[in-house]
Amino acid sequence: MTRHPSLDIVESHGTELSGKRIVLCVAGSVAAYKSIELARLLMRHGANVKCVMSGASTKLIKPDYMKWATGNHVITKLTGNMEHIDLADYKRSDLIIVYPSTANTLGKLANGIDDTPISTVLTVAFGSKTPILMGLAMHASMYENAAVRKNMQFLRKKVDFVSPQMIEGKAKAPEPEDVLDFVLTKFGQSKKLKGKKVLMTAGPTVEKIDPVRIMTNISTGKTGTLLASELVSAGAKVTLVYGPGTAEPPKGAKIIRVKTVSEMFSAVKKELRKKFDVVILAAAVSDFIPKNSNSKIKSNRGTTIKLTRAPKIIDHIKKIHKGILIGFKAEANVSKKELVSRARKKLKESDADLMVANDIGSRYNNSDYNEVFLVDSKNVVKTGRKTKAKIVKIICKNIEKNLN
Repeated sequence: MTRHPSLDIVESHGTELSGKRIVLCVAGSVAAYKSIELARLLMRHGANVKCVMSGASTKLIKPDYMKWATGNHVITKLTGNMEHIDLADYKRSDLIIVYPSTANTLGKLANGIDDTPISTVLTVAFGSKTPILMGLAMHASMYENAAVRKNMQFLRKKVDFVSPQMIEGKAKAPEPEDVLDFVLTKFGQSKKLKGKKVLMTAGPTVEKIDPVRIMTNISTGKTGTLLASELVSAGAKVTLVYGPGTAEPPKGAKIIRVKTVSEMFSAVKKELRKKFDVVILAAAVSDFIPKNSNSKIKSNRGTTIKLTRAPKIIDHIKKIHKGILIGFKAEANVSKKELVSRARKKLKESDADLMVANDIGSRYNNSDYNEVFLVDSKNVVKTGRKTKAKIVKIICKNIEKNLN
């Protein structure tokens, strides 16, 4: 049999789940469509995903969708091949995920009822102590039902739960990314960044116009500090050269506070006397420096502020740093095609290994969400609209790939 084309995505985002066999049970909830994305995310991190569908879920999404998503045969009924034993008996699989999980499926597992393919797989897994993870989806009134609560309480000792999202009176299924994060934590994060020395910049810079006025930008430093925090969590030794941003820098990093472009550039050059594995320039550095007046400029008359070009820090890094260089390219209100084109141009000019490009126009100003493009010499990875916390996880995965 030829290799299924969907398997081409395996390990495209990481290898944390390589060699892991994960059974994805799709119960009859309208959130069943999200299981397609979850299957693909698990595969992108290396998992071999086997899918079991209930009769109710096959009325919502066709088994062919899950066959396409996983590249594996989908089980919709049990036969003489004893699929439930093959999937869930002792050490046959590494994890059973029920996503979405209904109150009905929860109740059957808690009470040993196995009258469907999913409930039978779960009964075998529960008895063989194969890990089970459930992502619940139901109306809030069902979630608060005493019997449902009792079933959850009974199962909590042996079953993991990813908390639902309480939205519009419903306990909605957790997002696929949240389930993935739980699974990655359970099986351990990648060790590729552990012990790696990373030098970062983040936040804005400020330049004095006169003793009371400054020129700066709207950067809060949030993406940079979140990325630094993610790197620290992954075991990296992070030095963060931080401008006057409003976001709190991570406690596990060495923080060097700066204000101006000159101070940031000097701090970076000084730190690069030491050896770093990765340099990440995420700061929103001013492109211009105003001529500073020693006295306050009078407001009752017009004035001209003279600007000189500030040094482009990224253009000087490869002269003194031989490791990985990652830059950030911000534009405003340009097309996605133009954004990627400008990022690739800057990638080449600075000899960087990766450029993180985003549009900082009005759509994402002061927002916890963003959309970025990860641009290298050959490929472009589009994150889509995601929280900044999730975007930095994707950036970290790409840093790991560059470390290879």
